[in-house]
Amino acid sequence: MEGHRLAPEHKLIDENGKRRDGREWNQLRPIKLEVGLVKNADGSAYIEWGKNKIMAAVYGPKEVHPKHQVLPDRALVRARYHMAPFSVDERKNPAPSRREIEISKVIREALAPAIIVEDYPRTAIEVWVEVLQSDGGSRVAGITAASLALADAGINMRDLVVGCSCGLIDDTVVADLDDTEDKEGDGDMPVAMMPNLNWVTLLQVDGMYSREKFQKAFELALEKGREIYAMQREALTKKFFGGEAMTAQVEEEAA
Repeated sequence: MEGHRLAPEHKLIDENGKRRDGREWNQLRPIKLEVGLVKNADGSAYIEWGKNKIMAAVYGPKEVHPKHQVLPDRALVRARYHMAPFSVDERKNPAPSRREIEISKVIREALAPAIIVEDYPRTAIEVWVEVLQSDGGSRVAGITAASLALADAGINMRDLVVGCSCGLIDDTVVADLDDTEDKEGDGDMPVAMMPNLNWVTLLQVDGMYSREKFQKAFELALEKGREIYAMQREALTKKFFGGEAMTAQVEEEAA
């Protein structure tokens, strides 16, 4: 699980600049994205990011319950982030934890600016993020998958939202911290953005950064987020248009 900082028992970056898993400082873990796997949801997406395995599902626009929460001029956006009891090494209590409640709020606030809620007055749009296996960075992975699920559901959006976490290990700025780097490192910075609009919808900072390293970590998160954004578009194109040739055509038209 992502948690508090621990004193590292070993260096997380070796003398050759390699991390524990062999990555360079600016290298992402492997990412796999699939869209439309849950037939009973209006939209869904699945992400494997490193050892993270996360399913996101969207239901709505739908009738609001309870009725007193209805918003007359826009949709009510809800999000629920939940970690399965078997998702971490030590079995987790299935009841929602304070951390899960906090991350649910973070995910909703990161996604809400992208949704054109005025198009769906008096309705609810519900986003469910289920972590099947956790390996650090699950909130940004959940945001990335949830955004795809919203697009799969046909929800009107200003742009896709993509998340990426950067931080400090052994006083070095790195991209995409895994679980050990998150726990034993010096800082973590989850960022979510809408790349086409250059909007940042989430910025959290854990740890102490100099001005220079804060700027470097933030810019690295934006750079890597744009790489993942291309993967999101490819996953949507594969589902709706079927094939890499169409992906190339879409990218050419967007250039």
